[in-house]
Amino acid sequence: MTLQARPTDVVDDLLATYADVGADAAYLACDRHDPAATAFVLVDDDLVATPLTYGELAEESRRMAALLREHGVARGDRVPVLLGKRRELPVTLLALWRLGAVHVPLFTAFATGAIRTRVEGSSARVVVTEPDQRSKLDPLPGLDVLEVGPALEHELSTVEPVAERVAVGGDGTIMQLFTSGTTGSPKPVTVPLRALASFHVYLQLSLDVREDDVFWNAADPGWAYGLYYGLAGPLVAGRPNVLHTAGFTPAGTVAVVERLGVTNFAGAPTMYRAISKSGLVEHLPLRRASSAGEPLTPDVLAWARRVLGIEVRDHYGQTELGMVICNSWNDDVARPVKDGSMGVPMPGYAADVVDGQIAIDVPASPLFWFEGYHGDPEKTAERFSPDGRWYLTADTGSVDEDGYFQFTARDDDVILAAGYRIGPFDVESVLITHPSVVDVAVVGRPDPEGVRGEVVEAFVVLADGVQDGPELHAELTALVRDGYSRHAYPRRIHVLDALPKTPSGKVQRYLLRSL
Repeated sequence: MTLQARPTDVVDDLLATYADVGADAAYLACDRHDPAATAFVLVDDDLVATPLTYGELAEESRRMAALLREHGVARGDRVPVLLGKRRELPVTLLALWRLGAVHVPLFTAFATGAIRTRVEGSSARVVVTEPDQRSKLDPLPGLDVLEVGPALEHELSTVEPVAERVAVGGDGTIMQLFTSGTTGSPKPVTVPLRALASFHVYLQLSLDVREDDVFWNAADPGWAYGLYYGLAGPLVAGRPNVLHTAGFTPAGTVAVVERLGVTNFAGAPTMYRAISKSGLVEHLPLRRASSAGEPLTPDVLAWARRVLGIEVRDHYGQTELGMVICNSWNDDVARPVKDGSMGVPMPGYAADVVDGQIAIDVPASPLFWFEGYHGDPEKTAERFSPDGRWYLTADTGSVDEDGYFQFTARDDDVILAAGYRIGPFDVESVLITHPSVVDVAVVGRPDPEGVRGEVVEAFVVLADGVQDGPELHAELTALVRDGYSRHAYPRRIHVLDALPKTPSGKVQRYLLRSL
């Protein structure tokens, strides 16, 4: 039984626009909009809000495109972008699209190890960054680094803005993201321009972002949800998003919502959980509240109904898919919410459960856009059924008689900590470099404080003669925090005589999680 939310005229119209052979990302995301309209609301650490208009975005991105072209960037080139939620981020994104180049997001909490994987994996020669992040790139040889700031602004003032745009068409690549790297090195996902149709549908029908909304997707644009639905989706839909430079805190988030009068908010369950436990909120003026990244827990749902006066609606997707199964908000597609369910397929998608996995029916899903992992046909083939009909998510789940889907587990053991997807392999690859460690496995286990969702825990086997102790644990923690990424270091470390493994040598992580 294939379950599908019947595509609406909205889906058909958007597909006709974004899948066209002459589709032009810069035009669709910027140049077709009213130059006086707001593209983003930039909010600094002092909560001062500054609008960035489409006219300003067009002018600044044309100059940035000219400078990138002077540095050799051309159609099809991958350009990693290591920027926080600042003005130059959407400017650089649009500049790359004007050249037909490909945006590669880098999470600003990454250390050099994670950055190296993505820079080398994209065969990049040019990287755009900011002063606070520059030192992470210094150990990488042969890179042409453009650092935003006064010197770059002077260069931009001297170049002639590009007048033309490069139309890559619906099948042309506009972004390349890397998965969390659970069972091997992070895999590069190429995003074609026609994926913008899916992002637009999600914004319009599932999030129900309206013209009079103050919309804030608070997710980090270094990952899929923030990039797809905090940058790309709002641009093509013409719905301004808030870009807040500061990192997440409950107090800061509540302050922005109240100061700007946010009416439509999207974020990770961790954000809602932290706000609910902060005691800072008695009421927030939200019309819509949505969540993605991990299942919502009952306590958050109950708190939202009591304090926000509305539901927080859960949505499901992947880097390879975008959002596909949702408790959608728009009146044209909304259905009653069932606790514990992530909803039904979004218009433009059909889904079912195949061999226990949530699966997307490719021929019946006109918005499906995943083309595979760049340069890795073997890994790509693993994600599809032999006949090519089903995209297999590797996430187990179920579907009830009314067509509502429920998430059970992630077969690939991705750790969901504070809204971030952490691949055990990445962390293990760092820990194993310590001379005292001869074997290691990393898993996620429930956060005892109930805030982060899961925490990273490491199980290590030590070399002969090495003594366990607090000093060693501190060294291993620092190795990951400083050498890979500060969001992925193990909160607890356990020493074992040997890791539990199958006869073929695979670590039995489920046994570690049960210890």
